[in-house]
Amino acid sequence: MFASTLIIFLSVILSAVQARRFRDTGGTIVFEEAWTIPELAFQNVYVSFKIWSTNDELVANLLDVHNQRLRSMNTNNIDFMVLSCAQPCIQSFSDPVTAENMAVHVNNELAATIANNTERFGAFASLAMHNATAAALELKRAVETLGFLGALVNDYQQSGTDGQTLLFYDQPEYDVFWQMVSDLDVPVYFHPRTDIQTILNLTFVHAPFLIGPAQEFAAGLSTHILGLGIPTGSVQTVYLSMSSLFEHWIVLISRFPKLKIIVGHLGERISSDLVRIDTREYPSQLSCTMRLRHCIELKRQVPFGLTMKQNVTTYFRTNIFETTSGNFAPDLLDFHINQIGLDRIMYSIDYPFINIPDGTTFINDLARTMKAEDHNSLARGLAIEVLRLKD
Repeated sequence: MFASTLIIFLSVILSAVQARRFRDTGGTIVFEEAWTIPELAFQNVYVSFKIWSTNDELVANLLDVHNQRLRSMNTNNIDFMVLSCAQPCIQSFSDPVTAENMAVHVNNELAATIANNTERFGAFASLAMHNATAAALELKRAVETLGFLGALVNDYQQSGTDGQTLLFYDQPEYDVFWQMVSDLDVPVYFHPRTDIQTILNLTFVHAPFLIGPAQEFAAGLSTHILGLGIPTGSVQTVYLSMSSLFEHWIVLISRFPKLKIIVGHLGERISSDLVRIDTREYPSQLSCTMRLRHCIELKRQVPFGLTMKQNVTTYFRTNIFETTSGNFAPDLLDFHINQIGLDRIMYSIDYPFINIPDGTTFINDLARTMKAEDHNSLARGLAIEVLRLKD
């Protein structure tokens, strides 16, 4: 057993140090595509939005790589798929040592799983985000030793003995991690996660059907991306520390201008509301803290301590990319192209939570209305550049 595992691991290392090769036939490239390991299958008990008839079927599709997943890729003209651990993955482990060990295990398992077909499959690293130095070192190992293409984190990191302390990654102690991301020149994909029960109880007890992609995911992650600049603290801080709202990624990108952040689901609605986010003014910081819906109106917040060098639209046009994962709306895509530019948008699917043929219909239909070079950029060209597949 040990000998076979060692052979697989050595093959992963050898493939990583060789020049990258991927199937390059003109098909699509997708990279918000979920996978898991048997030990974490319990995390994926989705009820409100699963497309499979049973949860066992969903888990089977998450665990599978080389059978029905690959057959569907072949049928639907997908050249290359980047796999990542299904949410919440490592972000649900509050104990730092347990989380770090599980991240290493998940990354090793994923590397071994795709080692025999790296022309069709790549990977994003899973990371424990309790300690920035440990996260940086694991990302470096995953990229340089395992050949991974970047990282995917599932929103905030749970911490504390009761799992109620939520860690966001804008604080100065995370600079060592973001410096590593910049040095490696790889993207970090931010994916939503199911909130901890305390937040669900406070926010969705009146409408549990909004848990998941209907509302919870976009509302939670868009706040994270825009900048829930909350000092590390208990979950109560999320609701009480409004005075430090909206500094998170805005400040982060100001400190690390070469960062490449990817957001799925057509930007978690942020790109649909950039005019209001950028320019709407409101009289006072007090009004902002008392009325959350006005806290995204950022222009007037600079005098009150919001440190941003550019507006949010500028960051979307320079540091943030979005994908179409799970949001196949042609009219909305056109609007986003006008808002941030086609050079910030890439195709992805969100398998197995979205059927691959649905994505194929969407991307193929767009070929009838888009210029060939624009369609190529959306379907594969920009992904090749951002993921550095031809480096």
